[in-house]
Formats: sequence, structure tokens, C-alpha cells
Amino acid sequence: MEFSSVLAMLFIGAIAGWLSGKIMEGRGFGLIGNIIVGIVGAFLAGTVFPALGFSVGGGLFSSIFFATIGAVILLFLIGLVRKV
Repeated sequence: MEFSSVLAMLFIGAIAGWLSGKIMEGRGFGLIGNIIVGIVGAFLAGTVFPALGFSVGGGLFSSIFFATIGAVILLFLIGLVRKV
């Protein structure tokens, strides 16, 4: 993995984390926590969605879209675990 692709994944994950915090109001971890969740969500979306047959695509907006979906799902699951 090249350095530029790692930076792109971090950038997309940061945007996705911020967006997921806006979508899932009240379930977030603050700005920094949501950015970290977004980065993890971007990684999960990049590995899980292609395995399920969904094409992530190569564009910036599609990458942000799928990373945001991954981050929202991750925030939802973390919220469920925190309640238990």
C-alpha cells in the first residue's frame, strides 16, 4: 500500500466520520472519536462491501458514500454494545 493511498483513506475516513456523526446525532464520540470511527468504517466498507458483491467504485464521492455507510453501521453497533 502506497503512502498516498493511506493518506487518501485517512482523508475519506475523516470526512465519513464527520458525516456519520451528523447522521447519527447523539450516538457519536465527539469530532475526534467520530473521525476515528470513520477511518475504521472506511476500512470495513472497503473490505466487507466488495465481499458482499457491492462495487465500491473508484470515485471520490462513491468512496465517501460507502465509507459513511460503514461508519454509520459501526456507530450503530458501538451504540448497541455501549447500552449493554
